[in-house]
Amino acid sequence: MASIIQKIATKLNLYSKDKEATELRYWKIKKQEEKQLNNTHYQYFYTEHFGLTNDFYKDKKILDIGCGPRGSLEWADMARERVGLDPLANEYLRLGANEHKMRYLASYSEDIPLDDYYFDVVCSFNSIDHVEDLPKTCSEIDRVLKPGGTLLLLVDIHDHPTICEPQIITWDFMKVYFSMYKILAQSHYEKKERGMYESVRKQVLFDHQNSDKRYGILSVMAKKS
Repeated sequence: MASIIQKIATKLNLYSKDKEATELRYWKIKKQEEKQLNNTHYQYFYTEHFGLTNDFYKDKKILDIGCGPRGSLEWADMARERVGLDPLANEYLRLGANEHKMRYLASYSEDIPLDDYYFDVVCSFNSIDHVEDLPKTCSEIDRVLKPGGTLLLLVDIHDHPTICEPQIITWDFMKVYFSMYKILAQSHYEKKERGMYESVRKQVLFDHQNSDKRYGILSVMAKKS
């Protein structure tokens, strides 16, 4: 039994390393293409997209799950604290993230090294389908978010797992993992354009009458009870 468990653990570890190498390779290519990784698009999705203003974030502690190296919280000067969590965070510092006005925390979302009820806002934009253990990640999000805190979510809906997107997310994601949260805003979009952010900006609603298999995008703002 011990040898079987060890083999499974070794296989999962190799998978994780391969996944991270693929993610890092993607960002290195983006860095070469763009020279300086752009982050100007993020503010819209934290504010206008969800009907919020900059004042909403004043003196709040914000966590971005799977933040990437672009500086997703660079815009939020009014916040008390802004933390980007990503297992590749230390590598991102070498890609220029060390210049950003936010804290990068190298950690998996399945084990966030911060206290209970630490954050006022937790967000996951284009990242929660990338995690290795979805139930544990959702449990950790709930643990670090304060009662009355806000969860912001943008995630691809698909049934074609990849090495970087191993989780199959469905439209009833909130009901399954955050059933006690109050949904403040929810939208279903078609993924027509290349990339999530451009598709959401176009705001083409998902046609649930169309049975063709394709990517959608779930957008949710919810409040923790």
